[in-house]
Amino acid sequence: MAGRLSGKVSIVTGAGSGIGAATARRFHAEGAKVVLADISGNQEDLAKELGDGALAVHADVSQGESVQAMIAAAIDTFGRLDVLHNNAGIDGEIAKVADMTEEGWDKVQSINLRGVFLGIKYAVPAMLRNGGGSIINTASMAATVSFPQMASYCAAKGGVVMLTKTAAAEYAAQGIRVNSISPGTIQTAITDSLPQDMIKAIIAANPVGRIAAASEVASLAVFLASDESAFITGSDYLIDGGYTLL
Repeated sequence: MAGRLSGKVSIVTGAGSGIGAATARRFHAEGAKVVLADISGNQEDLAKELGDGALAVHADVSQGESVQAMIAAAIDTFGRLDVLHNNAGIDGEIAKVADMTEEGWDKVQSINLRGVFLGIKYAVPAMLRNGGGSIINTASMAATVSFPQMASYCAAKGGVVMLTKTAAAEYAAQGIRVNSISPGTIQTAITDSLPQDMIKAIIAANPVGRIAAASEVASLAVFLASDESAFITGSDYLIDGGYTLL
């Protein structure tokens, strides 16, 4: 039985763990060829787990040459590029704005926002050669509501949402759809690294009352990557258990 992404070639950044790994597994299960891009090395183990149709590449999404090489690897190996999930991200330095270092600010921006820009910039020409494609950017509910001591993260994710909308408007007529996903509190390495008091407070304030699994975000990514969402572009999808409603 053909999967929902049968015949598509995809790239997932940050594929070594968390949402990226969950999405890569789902894309592969739905029939897509998957390039697993990460800087950690964990993508190698996942590629071995998935087997045929999975390719691990080392990629630093903050560097243009590395992103270009990642996209070239997808095309050289699988012949085309249909889907890009710009997912790689870090939480960064936890500090009030006046106490945050310039280096800490810049590091988060370089990965969480510049990395998305570079992914779009270099994926678009490859997708245009195929007549279109789907780009999915991981933003955050931190683009909608503030989180004290995470100014750089919030600013970068807000930038991802507006970059998504702008790119969607620019390339819609050429068959490229660009959407973003804004997860709430998801069980990932980032949430594991945050102060537990912060996590407990977020859960207590969440109407659903729990942390979500990375697989729940992956399910939405599959929909946005598939032809089922062919009339959807420029949208941001909150997966936050209702946190931002209150």
